[in-house]
Amino acid sequence: MRWRLIIVAALACAGSVAIVLWVLHSRQFGYWLQVHTGTINEAGPYYGFWSGFGSDLEEFGVLGAITTGIYQLVKKYNCHEPGCWRVGQHPAAAGQFLLCYRHHPDYRGRKPTHELIERLHREHMERREAMYSKLRDVHQHRPTKPTTANDVHAPQPSAQRLGSLPHSVHRCAALHIVGPRCSRLIFRF
Repeated sequence: MRWRLIIVAALACAGSVAIVLWVLHSRQFGYWLQVHTGTINEAGPYYGFWSGFGSDLEEFGVLGAITTGIYQLVKKYNCHEPGCWRVGQHPAAAGQFLLCYRHHPDYRGRKPTHELIERLHREHMERREAMYSKLRDVHQHRPTKPTTANDVHAPQPSAQRLGSLPHSVHRCAALHIVGPRCSRLIFRF
């Protein structure tokens, strides 16, 4: 907040100095402006403007389009807090938002310290391990239906089902991997 006041005060001082210099040297500034916009010493009214400075209006439009494109690109990556122009580097809400360190709820307005990064990493690893352990428990305790001899959908032993395929294909079947991911595993071994 203090830096903003200093910057605003400096810009106000620079603007007032520019206005004072313009008023004191208005005749030279006016002549310079007329020459560079092309409004004097020409054959007709505004001929110099349209063949000089006025012809650059199209270029200003192109520059405006480029500036708008850059703004949209920056807007995509800046903090999702309304009114904040900082770059959002920290995902929040499972990656749904990108926030800067000042608006991220874990950082509480301060830059992340090494201890905070370690704590958040440890909590993330604990959550991930809890999720994987639940998945392993569910996978290991799958209920099996009793099968009959005429059951077409009954699981077959892997040796009968796969025949004499390479070991990596058996590994894909054991891991329940199908499709292109399995072919990548086959070529890797």
